[in-house]
Amino acid sequence: MAHDPRQIETGLNHLRAADPVIRRVIDQVGPFRLKLQRNRFRSLVRAIIAQQISGSAARSINERLRRLLAPRRVTPENLTRLTPTQLRNAGLSPQKSAYLADLSNQVLDGRVRLAKLARLPDDEVVAELVQVKGIGVWTAQMFLIFSLGRVDVFPHQDLGIRTALRNLYRLPDLPDKETGHEIARPWRPFATLGSWYCWRSLELREPGFALGTVGTEPRMDANGRED
Repeated sequence: MAHDPRQIETGLNHLRAADPVIRRVIDQVGPFRLKLQRNRFRSLVRAIIAQQISGSAARSINERLRRLLAPRRVTPENLTRLTPTQLRNAGLSPQKSAYLADLSNQVLDGRVRLAKLARLPDDEVVAELVQVKGIGVWTAQMFLIFSLGRVDVFPHQDLGIRTALRNLYRLPDLPDKETGHEIARPWRPFATLGSWYCWRSLELREPGFALGTVGTEPRMDANGRED
């Protein structure tokens, strides 16, 4: 699965005309290169594993989980066969192990219909995914962006996005939800592209930009929901 190049070109032209700040970022960053994650279940597994840990730690756990299951793949059926001790040895906390078990069970019993999500509108995808323990709106929006390739998603909770907006638009503090959506309003219907360029702006070592990372999640509450 890949984005339609014509749609991306239309989106970039729209952003350039609608927002001079984002136009400057596009000029500095260059072409839109967002590689979609093709396996939807593994994408959600990775998202759960990555919560509240560094990218390098998440990659290490993912690799240990892959080796643990080899030669089998990371599937709902195979994950449910692992014991708590095996998951712990792979680096997963009891809480995240419970999240992965809930995800696997909901996929297996059809409550989460991964094969059909691409045919649903964004709000229905979010509503279906947040049934799973450990998946909140932010994680569902990351799935919309990085797995389904939806082009009009604005993850207002994302710390990286909020940091980029503060830096790019010279705000006194991190923007709240209302301020973030007001800034992103001219980006519609290509808010994903604007968000991606916000993330990329954090990696630029240019005057007026800050160094950071892509897709920084909000905190999770005690029930595995994002604040």
